[in-house]
Amino acid sequence: MVAQLRQFKLNRTTVLWMLTLVYMFSLVDRQIIGILSPIIKADLGFTDSQLGWLKGFAFALLYTSVGIPLAWLADRFNRVRIIAISLVVWSAFTVFTGMATTFVGMLIARIGVGIGEAGGTPPAHSIISDLYAKEQRTSALAIYGLGVPLGITLAFVTSAVLVEWIGWRGTLVVLGIGGIIFAVIMLMLIDEPQRGQMDLQTDQADLPISIRASLSILSTIPSWWGMCLGMAFVSFGSYAVSAWGTDYVFRFDANYIAGTENSKFQSYMLVMAVVHFIGLGFGTYLGGLLAERYSRRNVAAYAWVPIAAILLGAPCLMLAFWVDSVPLHLMFIGIYITLSGVWVAPCFAAAQTLVPVRMRAMSTAMFFLILNIIGLGCGPTYVGLLSDMLMPAYGELQSLRLAITSLAVVYVIGIGFFLLAAKNLRYDWPIES
Repeated sequence: MVAQLRQFKLNRTTVLWMLTLVYMFSLVDRQIIGILSPIIKADLGFTDSQLGWLKGFAFALLYTSVGIPLAWLADRFNRVRIIAISLVVWSAFTVFTGMATTFVGMLIARIGVGIGEAGGTPPAHSIISDLYAKEQRTSALAIYGLGVPLGITLAFVTSAVLVEWIGWRGTLVVLGIGGIIFAVIMLMLIDEPQRGQMDLQTDQADLPISIRASLSILSTIPSWWGMCLGMAFVSFGSYAVSAWGTDYVFRFDANYIAGTENSKFQSYMLVMAVVHFIGLGFGTYLGGLLAERYSRRNVAAYAWVPIAAILLGAPCLMLAFWVDSVPLHLMFIGIYITLSGVWVAPCFAAAQTLVPVRMRAMSTAMFFLILNIIGLGCGPTYVGLLSDMLMPAYGELQSLRLAITSLAVVYVIGIGFFLLAAKNLRYDWPIES
């Protein structure tokens, strides 16, 4: 049976979607703690600060640093195997997260999830770039980016279906086991593509580039840094909102808490699943299409498309936490979530196209190192710490509302870095890559 599966050749579209599903699993395991946060807090008695560490810094601690050596391996060895092994590791630690009974135990499990996920995206981006020419690469990476809405959607749907049946612990165990099974399937079906086969200078694709040399090359590409830091700061806000949105709704209206009489828990989870599946999915793919279309006239569109999305989306985010009903909150947060997907594909495409073929996995790893230290590591943790600091004076609801509102500053910073990228992209973008 295994031998027959290994002989079955997948076309590049199927490979792309399988890699997208792997990315989906990573988002499920990454975001599920934020979704289940109020339930975990009620069960284990964690503070906002402790939850902030679990949602942000604990995951990002080694996720960011381990990604560099794993990307170094991905630029030299079989990328499919690296992705499959990584999926097994982070899925296993998701199971361990569901078994944890103390803050320290869950902290260690979350660090383990981060270590595993570090080996997912850099080699996947590299494989996709070897399956699609640069003219099609942004759309392909936009499809890969759909792993974000698909993953968050699955996390919400799973929570809606399983939490009241098998509890938050059982939900995490089921998700982890599902990831391990999928890792085995992808390892049997996906073959390693030839490096650089979609680029003109394929003779250079076999020349390894060291970590030091990669850093040296990146230091000469200011638009790479503009796109990276721009996405990092807007992700600071996105990750924070994603990690604390459920907590806010539960504090705003106790009728949404699971287990209460006439609970609206399942309806809230399903609405958020639809918002992410349709809204974030549409925004992610739209961002790739817009950047690809307008970059034919001006390559700076890779930066201007994210800027436009931020200018429209950030005000909706702020409004969402000051309106006087959950339905209005969901309306504004839905607009923001849709627009937050727009900057994903342009940034991913820039990370791949602005660098030499042989350092594409390293480019993505460096991109994610910075992105996740600033965004994933600091965003949720910052909100949790600030909420705890403000709580004695303002109470649980208002302290969280004020902490989230203060995120407006990071969106201004993000726009500044995207403007830097827009200024330099026409000089850095390769004529032939």
